[in-house]
Amino acid sequence: MPNPKRRHSQQRSAKRRTHYKATTATLSTDSTTGELHVRHRAHVSEGKLYYKGKVLVEKSPVNK
Repeated sequence: MPNPKRRHSQQRSAKRRTHYKATTATLSTDSTTGELHVRHRAHVSEGKLYYKGKVLVEKSPVNK
């Protein structure tokens, strides 16, 4: 594989990295529970796991 003949300067690397910015997560309100959550992620509300307004997993009591 080709390798650079000379080292790139720090300024050159910094110029390339100027477009990498930290962004805030987009929040949305769940239609079922009315809670805020990160978009396109499952979230827990009252012991149940929700995704796209549907219950995926209900927390069951642990038997010992």
